Amino acid sequence: MTRADSIVLVNTGHGKGKSSAAFGVMGRGWARGWTVGVVQFVKSGKWKTGERKLADHLGIEWHTLGDGFTWESTDLDETAAKGRHAWEVARQKLASGQYDLLILDELTYAVKYGWVDVNDVVAGVRDRAPKTNVVITGRDAAPELIEVADTVTEMRKIKHAYEQGIGAKKGIEY
Repeated sequence: MTRADSIVLVNTGHGKGKSSAAFGVMGRGWARGWTVGVVQFVKSGKWKTGERKLADHLGIEWHTLGDGFTWESTDLDETAAKGRHAWEVARQKLASGQYDLLILDELTYAVKYGWVDVNDVVAGVRDRAPKTNVVITGRDAAPELIEVADTVTEMRKIKHAYEQGIGAKKGIEY
């Protein structure tokens, strides 16, 4: 068994826990003394999430570059432009060699909605700095992203509190 310089993980599927799992890796990497960065592709700065509060406390670099979920958008062209900008930021960070771990939260949506070309994303991830580990999250990961990844986990929803009329809970969902 060989030990790779870095690996790519994809957390996908329609179940809960994709980002939460990624932020668990974020904490683990930080605890190992790694330089960690987060780029969020969909959430906007209006979201006051627990994971962001934790990252700020730990001194982890964090970029929330979306403008909210697409169903909340009043200007889809602006939403797409922000998604493309987020990819440019992420691509530069992947190539920089400054990070041991990059979390690309909700990146699959930028690909799914056509904001960024899947081949550009695959090239950026494949050609990243050698010691930069990557975690990509989001539903409906493109087959090309699954192919470039070393580990892919699909979260499958069996039951969700929302279906029982229970809204998102602070400390659980955000």
